[in-house]
Amino acid sequence: MNQPPAVQNLPGFLAKPPGHTLSTTGKPAWQLTAAELTAAYRCGELSPVQATAEVLAHVALCEPALQATCAWQPEAALAMARQSEARWRRHQPLSVLDGVPVTIKDNLPVRGWPIRNGTAASSDAPALEDCPPAARLRESGAVLLGQTTMPDYGMLSSALSSLHPLTRNPWDLDKTPGGSSAGAGAAAAAGYGPLHIGTDIGGSIRLPAGWCSVVGFKPSGGRVPITAPFSGRVAGPLARTVADVAMAMAVLSQPDWRDATSLPAQPLGWSDLDIDPGKNPDANPDLRGCKLGLLIDAGWGLDVEPDTRAAIENAARLLASAGATVQPIAPISSRAMVQGMDQFWRLRFWLELQALAPERRQRVLPYIRDWAASAQALTASQAYQGQAQVAALRDAAVVACQPFDYVLSPVSPVPAFTAEWASPLNDPARPFEHIAFTLPFNMSEQPAISLPCGFTRGARPLPIGLQIAGRRHDDLGVLRLARVWEQLRPVLPAWPPLA
Repeated sequence: MNQPPAVQNLPGFLAKPPGHTLSTTGKPAWQLTAAELTAAYRCGELSPVQATAEVLAHVALCEPALQATCAWQPEAALAMARQSEARWRRHQPLSVLDGVPVTIKDNLPVRGWPIRNGTAASSDAPALEDCPPAARLRESGAVLLGQTTMPDYGMLSSALSSLHPLTRNPWDLDKTPGGSSAGAGAAAAAGYGPLHIGTDIGGSIRLPAGWCSVVGFKPSGGRVPITAPFSGRVAGPLARTVADVAMAMAVLSQPDWRDATSLPAQPLGWSDLDIDPGKNPDANPDLRGCKLGLLIDAGWGLDVEPDTRAAIENAARLLASAGATVQPIAPISSRAMVQGMDQFWRLRFWLELQALAPERRQRVLPYIRDWAASAQALTASQAYQGQAQVAALRDAAVVACQPFDYVLSPVSPVPAFTAEWASPLNDPARPFEHIAFTLPFNMSEQPAISLPCGFTRGARPLPIGLQIAGRRHDDLGVLRLARVWEQLRPVLPAWPPLA
């Protein structure tokens, strides 16, 4: 497996890291958004090769501390960048992402790359074909840099893995970046290119985004084709701006017959993020008529910490000042729902573990083995009732959201926790106490986005994430309200100390 190289081992002209290429924005190329990169490519101010070279050099400098990547492909990335550069010179880019550096999570197969799923129980055999998100990125001309880290089988909201070195949060190296899209969150925050593709079944895109102060979008179920699909699982982008997320969605949402659960292709105007079409773009956002629910009490799980509550309530006030009506709402889900679902997930994973050879099973992270072990005593009735709670959670989320256009909440009740822990409580008997705000929208297949909202107080401030959820299929509406929040929110630190 190719590991991220030291600076002196980078290929070709990267053996000596290039100086920063300042664009008209005054920023080095590795800090540019996808939108800024394509604008620079279009006018010839910057080339995909230059941008990719700078990103690779920047990754090499940061990676010894962060450990966010795996299966790194610098030579292949530069080759893709050269092909993109030739297309831009001919004024024939393949898409809005042509030449844009992108990383992909370790559980999304890319042709020729190993599929490790974050676990030492896997093999290093290469994937024979691209999964749908990887195929769409390749077709778009995006530059595939490599894979990002994750915990074993994506079963944790941290970076703890039996295979990968421990990934750390760029805002505080003693803390986790979150998970299971752990490396994607850290990479997005630290400037490893503008776009990072993760997956989410209970918060695995939104939690790292919230804890790393970046944007993370969980689309509606079926909006982005994926293999293998199952209840609640989606793929989606992490980036630094809502506009970049929308650019990624324009590519990722293209149809793929291999996902039988995917939505029919729709000509959504992903680039139109104006919530008031035709209005003067310099005018203040007008949210009159927009009904927002405010969810602060999730009904179960960890209590919302004071700094987090204050940041989310301030976000609600700012959106109300733009004309929205904000109304507190009662908890969406219950302890019975999550306990039933936990039982069902434990049983499903315990059965998957039993299918492994004993020597491979022992390589799985002990925390996850302990979590699944209790399922072997479940009866068929308990398993059925557990699965029924998944449907109950789905229906409860739909009912709670129906009176509102969108629902605001924290992404997590607590900020990032100790890097070496598997979860905020580090207890396999109580693994989901921090996902009460994110989980319902996976089960209901509603779109939800995590946005930078503020920081905790203290000597080492930590990011706080705001979640905006919408009705099923209203992905573009969620992005539009998210863009309004970007315009209204207080100025936040742009880059963590490590970047």
